[in-house]
Amino acid sequence: MSVYRAFTTLQARPPPSSRDNGTPPLFATMNCASTDIENAVAALRQEATSLAGGLGDLAQRASVYHHLYQHSEANHCFPLLAAHGALWASGYFRSGMRVGSILAWAHAAAGNQRRRRELMQRLTRFANDFRDINRRVCVETYFIYHLSSSDSLLPAAERLIPSDLLSQMARCHAARRAGRTLSDRERRSLFEAFFLWEQATIVGPAVEKAFAEFDWPAIKAMALRPRISFAYLPRPTPLVFSSFSDTAERIEKGLQAFDLAASAGWDKVDRDLRNYGILPSDFSVDPNQYFANLLGSLGAYGALESPSRDLRNAPLQ
Repeated sequence: MSVYRAFTTLQARPPPSSRDNGTPPLFATMNCASTDIENAVAALRQEATSLAGGLGDLAQRASVYHHLYQHSEANHCFPLLAAHGALWASGYFRSGMRVGSILAWAHAAAGNQRRRRELMQRLTRFANDFRDINRRVCVETYFIYHLSSSDSLLPAAERLIPSDLLSQMARCHAARRAGRTLSDRERRSLFEAFFLWEQATIVGPAVEKAFAEFDWPAIKAMALRPRISFAYLPRPTPLVFSSFSDTAERIEKGLQAFDLAASAGWDKVDRDLRNYGILPSDFSVDPNQYFANLLGSLGAYGALESPSRDLRNAPLQ
């Protein structure tokens, strides 16, 4: 079966949107051995939502993605490439807003300030639609990773995660616990399963809606044809889109991004996260401690963790 046909036939329960800007209340640490499964699942989703931050917290989401990659013992590569996506998008959004501002000022120069403000409001909504997509993907990536890692939550995982994806995640966790590194073929299989799921469930519908609602033809034309230059890509070979709204093309480019990462070497792909100049210096010094501090700043220890657990060294079981 082709990748695109697999995508079009993929069935998955859609996750709830986290569109509003507010951060949900922090939750109490839960012991799944003695707590109702549904409460534990709700706590895990709250943790994921808190860690994903607000619309503009792209660097924070990159650190969360990196935690998942590192926690998986470099077996779950989707989060690492998603971290590159978040950091690249941060600069892309800034440059897009600058271009929009320049074009909109033409209306101000002609004495039409109202039209300028209207166009910039449209552009801001459009950019926020994509920031929200990024945030929702981060929530679900964290949620699925930790939900699928817990034997105590297996009934919920079987209900909420498509069976093919759950099987791939189970292989990832088994390898992590055994201290085994998956082959690039196995890692690609996991990447493809997760990537197809997030395209079908979150990205595809949201991207289609965002472009349908955006009414600024000049900027829309540019947004449809991005040149994505992740830091690990060999230069000058960006991923050039003909139409970012085309699901099949997004899938093709996503798999190409994985293959280029595997060719570059995963250690290099990890190191090159620092090349965007966006992650805090504390992250570069010790990513594990940085993530532990992030959890602590949210008043959390990990939805399935004990407060006394060393988050830096002890993996979830």
